Amino acid sequence: MNIDIPEGKDPIGYVWGEMVPGIGTAAAAFSLSVYANTTLGLREFEAARLRIAQINGCVFCLDWRTDRDGQKVEDGFPDAVTQWRTTETFDERTRLAAEYAERYALDHHGLDDEFWARMKAGYSQQEIVELTMSIGSWLAFGRLNRVLGIDTVCVLPTA
Repeated sequence: MNIDIPEGKDPIGYVWGEMVPGIGTAAAAFSLSVYANTTLGLREFEAARLRIAQINGCVFCLDWRTDRDGQKVEDGFPDAVTQWRTTETFDERTRLAAEYAERYALDHHGLDDEFWARMKAGYSQQEIVELTMSIGSWLAFGRLNRVLGIDTVCVLPTA
């Protein structure tokens, strides 16, 4: 499906803000709060976010890199996320973040006691809740953008 975007309109602003202002504005605020209020490290944050982007196939999300005070993950990071099981560039928290994102998106019923024991060994309960809310946001909104066909017409902000 492709939403018809009026000429001269920003696709995200139009779909999220003008088409459904009562829902879209709240959704946008939630989405932005994930970035503004995170306590997670950049690498684990980006590992989970990029894994969801890979699963969703959201073009805009795949191109996006979170910037924290001028710091971004290295260029090869998306490839490492794809290979999260075997990459030597991830520490345990980063690997767990990518694994959790994948399992949350593809097999949430399979999140067993063994997995949760590993998560609790690597993350506090507060961090697990934060990561879960972040993953939920990326899964829902990245998929929304992809399904509605606006992921290919969004533009990254310029520096």
